[in-house]
Amino acid sequence: MRIANDMADLVGETPLVRLDSFAPNLIGKIESFNPLSSIKDRTAKAMIEKAEDKGKIDPETTIIEATSGNMGIGLAFIAAVKGYKVILTMPKSMSLERRKIMKILGAEIRLTEPEKGMKGAVEKAKSIAQKKENTFITQQFENEANPWIHKITTGKEIWDATDGEVDVVVAGVGTGGTITGISEFIKEEAGKESLKSIAVEPENSAVISGEEPGPHKIEGIGAGFIPKNLRIELIDEVIKIKNEEALKTSRKLAKEEGILAGISSGAAVKAASEVAKRKQNQGKLVTVIIPDTGERYLSTELFEEDLT
Repeated sequence: MRIANDMADLVGETPLVRLDSFAPNLIGKIESFNPLSSIKDRTAKAMIEKAEDKGKIDPETTIIEATSGNMGIGLAFIAAVKGYKVILTMPKSMSLERRKIMKILGAEIRLTEPEKGMKGAVEKAKSIAQKKENTFITQQFENEANPWIHKITTGKEIWDATDGEVDVVVAGVGTGGTITGISEFIKEEAGKESLKSIAVEPENSAVISGEEPGPHKIEGIGAGFIPKNLRIELIDEVIKIKNEEALKTSRKLAKEEGILAGISSGAAVKAASEVAKRKQNQGKLVTVIIPDTGERYLSTELFEEDLT
């Protein structure tokens, strides 16, 4: 019988789909096929299970994390399956849908000042942990389980599904775990050093490019600082995307590919389509990570018709 023990068993093994309306050599990895509809389900599961294995948490432990939304949903999901309490801190500017999903999964939410970005949420998480007994901060920006899970699952899945023929990987950078882990597997584990790893960040907060952090509308990427989990030496190029470009591309994904995806997905696909169309990449296979679902953004500009 093929019956999962619980919903956590269903994380991973997401499909790859051709994106012909953007470029004939472009494929997307659709992470909304995870149980709670985002790539962060992988990371949340890995961080909690690694903590269990190392004896860092017990049934009475409260798990704490700073999140822009998807990681919080992933943690609330895994915690619900396993029976842990969760406190999540996040900027008030993040979409209302994300907050509601976290709450219905049983998480407690503490909102922080929008202008402080993810740094403010991280500081709040640390402050809560200092005042409360038996807590564990998963620290997604520096937790080694983050890139590790993308190395052994996401990267390997891409490699196996393309029979090793992937030439370029494009991913938005939030914690840095996704692009780092994928690059580690394909470049180092599989030995394809010719792989081009391309990071995507908001033009208004292009810190990887050496610019100043700032407010932007591309939820899920552009934390405003360079995360410890991002191995810069594995990145071959960084592409900056405007807010409007990300929004328009997310809408195009829905209207022309039938893929309902979030704003950061639009940013990644915009960058990837430009890369795929370059003369030197004709005949090469470009893979882009599409991290979540658009249903998480119903209250945002993504669904405002006057901006189409």
